[in-house]
Amino acid sequence: MILASDVNLVYDDHGREVFACRDVNLIVREREFVGVLGPSGSGKSSLLYLLSGLKDPTSGGVRYRGVEFRACDDRRRAAIRREEFGFVFQYPYLIGFLSALENVLTGWLNGAEGVERAASLLERLGLGEKMHRRPDELSGGERQRVCIARALLNNPKALFADEPTASLDPKTGEEVVRLLAEHRTGALVLVTHDRRILAGADRVLRMEDGRVFEE
Repeated sequence: MILASDVNLVYDDHGREVFACRDVNLIVREREFVGVLGPSGSGKSSLLYLLSGLKDPTSGGVRYRGVEFRACDDRRRAAIRREEFGFVFQYPYLIGFLSALENVLTGWLNGAEGVERAASLLERLGLGEKMHRRPDELSGGERQRVCIARALLNNPKALFADEPTASLDPKTGEEVVRLLAEHRTGALVLVTHDRRILAGADRVLRMEDGRVFEE
């Protein structure tokens, strides 16, 4: 589904080349849960941004269902991310004056039935009694669950999670990953520094200095 071929991502650090990703070749298959493990600075977040089209590689290419991201204009690429992908990040970015339900609905694309679907997702994620609360009335784990519901709302073909448990306690973090894996409708690419939360992954990749290794 997602194919990265000979991908490099290079930054200029005051005249010195720094490889965030180096010679990456990998495939993410339909409905596969791929974990990307590595310490801070290893390149794992950069890899996620490349696979989702948020960044362009310096060389090489990334294809989504045969479509080369670099061949797409900004409008087409944004449409793919909006209509085909879901994102969950390290910190739960929510709009403070909106309820949990309203925050989920900010990602809805398909008409009036969105309220019913959003409410159903929050119920399944254990927030049925709290969907009308604002973010400041929710715990960190609950706010992250709202973000999961928002990411899942449009049945994404691929879900990208960038350190989604880093700001949570271990027990809550494991629960968040379980919910992501159970309720996804497509592939899941999750990057983390914590090996424990990848116990349910179909495949684990390890990153070191921008290089990808199979576990």
